[in-house]
Parts: sequence; C-alpha cells; structure tokens
Amino acid sequence: MRVALASDHAGFDLKQAVMAELAGRGIEHRDFGVPVSERADYIDYGAAAAAALSRGEFDRAILVCGTGLGMAIVANKFKGVRATSCWDEYTVEMSRKHNDANCLTLGGRTMSVERGLALVALWLATPFEGGRHAARVQKIRDLEERQFRP
Repeated sequence: MRVALASDHAGFDLKQAVMAELAGRGIEHRDFGVPVSERADYIDYGAAAAAALSRGEFDRAILVCGTGLGMAIVANKFKGVRATSCWDEYTVEMSRKHNDANCLTLGGRTMSVERGLALVALWLATPFEGGRHAARVQKIRDLEERQFRP
C-alpha cells in the first residue's frame, strides 16, 4: 500500500504523527507538505496529494486540516478520489466498508493525536465489503465519467 499525506498548519502535528506511524508499520508514503507548521492554505497541499491519488500513484491518501472538512472538499474535486471526513470509529468503518473511501480526512483541531492515530489504524485495516455497495461505488464512478468528459 502506498499512502499520500498532506496537511496545512492546523493539521501538521497529526500528519507528522501519522507519517511516523506509517513508517513504523513499513507502509510506503509520501508527504506532499506542508513542510513546517507555519500558516499555509490546505487547498494547495491537499490538491497535490489528491491529484497524485487520482493519477494512480498512490492507493490511499490521508489529509489533515483544522476540521478535515476543507481537505475533503478539495480532494473530492479529483476524479477517482472518494474522500470522507471521519471523527469516530463508526464513520471510519463505514467510509471503508460501504464507500470504499480511498482518502481519509481528519481534523487536527478537533481530535488529539492519539485519537487520530487510532482512527487511521482502523481505516487502514478496514476492508471494503463489496456486494451491494460495489454497485453504488460504481454509480459514483459512472457519475464521474459523465462529469469529467470534455
């Protein structure tokens, strides 16, 4: 598994902890920034990571801003990206089981680093259920195809 990471200043500490966790698990990853905790626009860094995910360079992405909401909005502008902002175990599990979310967004100001790491671990471990949900995910792909035609 290859994971793209990005944050703004508000998500910097959590992103750094996620990077260390991924490295400890031997999961290949790339940090698309922000490189320091100085003020930055989440849009620039989230878009870079989401674009790489969209191009197929990564299997998943984890993006962190103050709430996770802005990063989700940005990431979902890219074809093939299914970004969900999650805040508890239930939303994390459902994002993977039912939506096959390939991009997790978290809030660096809405949860502790420990909580964020626990959610990341669950998200990475939860498989997509397929079945009736696969047809729904395919409908999303079909919608994207219609929307992204020149």
